[in-house]
Amino acid sequence: MLSITPFLWFDTDLAEPIEFYTSIFPDAASPDVRRAADDGPIFTATIELCGQQLMLLNGGPAHAGFTEAISLFVRVETQEEIDDMWERLTTSGGEPGRCGWLKDRYGLSWQIVPTVLGALLGSPDRTRAQQATDAMLQMGRLDIGALKEAYDR
Repeated sequence: MLSITPFLWFDTDLAEPIEFYTSIFPDAASPDVRRAADDGPIFTATIELCGQQLMLLNGGPAHAGFTEAISLFVRVETQEEIDDMWERLTTSGGEPGRCGWLKDRYGLSWQIVPTVLGALLGSPDRTRAQQATDAMLQMGRLDIGALKEAYDR
């Protein structure tokens, strides 16, 4: 069976990113790790977050660094989930972004998006959809209440 797994290149021992990511997502699966030497730093790992496998590589500085061209999209239901994910991912060096986007401490981009956003922006009532879009474009962390309020104006 074919599968696609994001492969993320880091310039660091993977122990810290593994701990960081698996602490954020409560259903994270135990990582499969490989070390360059028996007591050396973790060289590769596979972790599972919300059912999605991610492969991590401690590849050194040659190609390290993430851009917004690739992001991990997290669909959530509630404002509490948005707030929790946002806080956890921006902690200790992460950066809030615009329209639900943020960067974590490693520079990896994430989108924290409520499921209701698709219905608001995709509404057949284009005036209301545009009002929600305009509100979203002014936000960093998405606010479900404010998006619905803008839509209903």
